[in-house]
Amino acid sequence: MSASGGDKKRSPHIGTYSGPFIDFNGVGKWSVAAMRQRYLKYAADFGIKSPAHLVPRQHAEDGRTWLYPLIEEVIGRIEAGDAAAIEIGTEFIEEDDFFVFGKILKSNTARALRRAMLTDAQQQRVRRRIVSMMLAGNVPHEFREYKRLLLKVGVGELWAELDAGVDRSNAYVMRYYDYLKRFAPG
Repeated sequence: MSASGGDKKRSPHIGTYSGPFIDFNGVGKWSVAAMRQRYLKYAADFGIKSPAHLVPRQHAEDGRTWLYPLIEEVIGRIEAGDAAAIEIGTEFIEEDDFFVFGKILKSNTARALRRAMLTDAQQQRVRRRIVSMMLAGNVPHEFREYKRLLLKVGVGELWAELDAGVDRSNAYVMRYYDYLKRFAPG
């Protein structure tokens, strides 16, 4: 156990947030620059002629500036039907690392994806991600929206795997399993 009281690996996406400029975006793949670059690549791949310019929300006060997660803007673009944003949103819910505001951002992403037109490949990725979380016993706060997203895309061929591997002694997982069994029968 670490000195901070937990034995979990610290997420690289959560910083110390001191100083005059506070960037709540992640690092690497989830930094503002990397997300913009991926967005433009996906926009080109999907044939979007006029891709959006993604800009994170900012707040400045008393000599400090806060840069909020760019995924908020991506969620808005998902709701507008932007195929490139839908791809980034799918990647975001596949991510295991923790993020600042992660619970609400992942919930909102799943909610937006539920209303979006997903490709067959994206539906399969969503299906695989959510079922694998259940099999691992990992049903965090955002799972309420994940189960609704899974209802939309369907459990499909993964029912047998889920049924055989679900931990029936885990009451939290079984709550979602029973819900899916009732409303999304294979």
